[in-house]
Amino acid sequence: MKQATSTVYRGQASRRTFTSEWHNLVLGFQHLLAMYSGDVLVPLLIGHYLHFSALQMTYLVSIDIFMCGVATLLQLKQTPLTGIGLPVVLGCAVQAVTPLESIGGKLGITYMYGAIIAAGIFVFLIAGFFARLKRFFPPVVTGSLITIIGFTLVPVGFQDLGGGTPTAASFGNPTNLLVGFLTIIIILVISAFARGFMKSIAILIGILVASFIAGGLGQVSLTPVSEAAWFHTPQLFFFGVPHFNLSAMVTMMLVSLTTMIESTGVFFALSDITGRQLTTKDLERGYRAEGIAAVLGGLFNTFPYSTFSENVGVLKMSGVKTRRPVYYAAFLLLLLGLLPKVGALATVIPEPVLGGAMIVMFGMVGVQGVQILHKVDFTKNSNLLTASVSIGLGLGITMYPQLFQHMPTEVQIILGNGIVVTSISAVLLNLLFNHRWATEK
Repeated sequence: MKQATSTVYRGQASRRTFTSEWHNLVLGFQHLLAMYSGDVLVPLLIGHYLHFSALQMTYLVSIDIFMCGVATLLQLKQTPLTGIGLPVVLGCAVQAVTPLESIGGKLGITYMYGAIIAAGIFVFLIAGFFARLKRFFPPVVTGSLITIIGFTLVPVGFQDLGGGTPTAASFGNPTNLLVGFLTIIIILVISAFARGFMKSIAILIGILVASFIAGGLGQVSLTPVSEAAWFHTPQLFFFGVPHFNLSAMVTMMLVSLTTMIESTGVFFALSDITGRQLTTKDLERGYRAEGIAAVLGGLFNTFPYSTFSENVGVLKMSGVKTRRPVYYAAFLLLLLGLLPKVGALATVIPEPVLGGAMIVMFGMVGVQGVQILHKVDFTKNSNLLTASVSIGLGLGITMYPQLFQHMPTEVQIILGNGIVVTSISAVLLNLLFNHRWATEK
């Protein structure tokens, strides 16, 4: 009798394990869809600018997806040297698009990859120093930074909801608006009335259901799937052996500083959500992982990688705070990178659908920042000024990045990014008002 009971318990445990892993897989797929379009946009933009052939574009997109999986795994698995150990997803750093286009267009593709490798080594080497700046990121700074990360990206969601290109005649047409806002409504309904696992995948359900409806309205084309290859193998130096140019390397090093600042904000957001306090060593390992990912990107002729804030919103919405689903997302990225035809399926999701989902996700990131700011003592005028001025500057620069168009390119790279401006402003104002250089040990 005892043996039979034991067998039943083992069977129940086995079923629970299977169900749990299935849930993690689905949650991982949700993470993948949240970042996929934003990631593949980078190789598409750069490849188009540099007039890549169809074969080159196929390689570029496939290797990019594959390396996203590699970069994510580097962050998930914490080792003595690398890995933040938080449920974070990495994708192409969109800040690098314009500088890389400039380098590739003026000097050649191989110099572009040489600059990426140099920037990756730079990030790896300064990781320890940058991590020690953690003491300059109290809640008033991290809250301002995370708030601006979320809210400055909401307009990107609205742009996609309208159809992608504001100057296009079809932008904001009734079909786009219907599909985009319907996506938001579906996500809200699932979040409000579903229970358990279904509630945790509200974004995934919203994307899939809205895409199905959009297909019925003629907004889904399967052409990218039919044109994609079945199998692809990553290759070192596909476009040639990297070459190095000092100006190009310095430019990408400056870009890497902006991505490190943004990653810092995402790390602290995830720390707040998961309840895990980050140490200086944690941050150092996280930055090192991004440095190694960039070096690998250069060697395999793809791009630098940074944390994706979209997935912070997914994590917040799902309520599942473990790394397990993100491991599945990473392995799915590896698989899709090897099977371009399968990976192309994710590219057929209409922009209005993604835009609707992005509005929810980025809004959640912004609110996460507000929640952190709620811990700040705003009866102190110093904290009030630090947050208000920093967020105001970040929003202003995001709206008018051309404000610094007459400055040197190197200055524009730094000051033309609202998130970076918010971070710099918040750190400096916090130092000025709260005299942290004197009180911190």
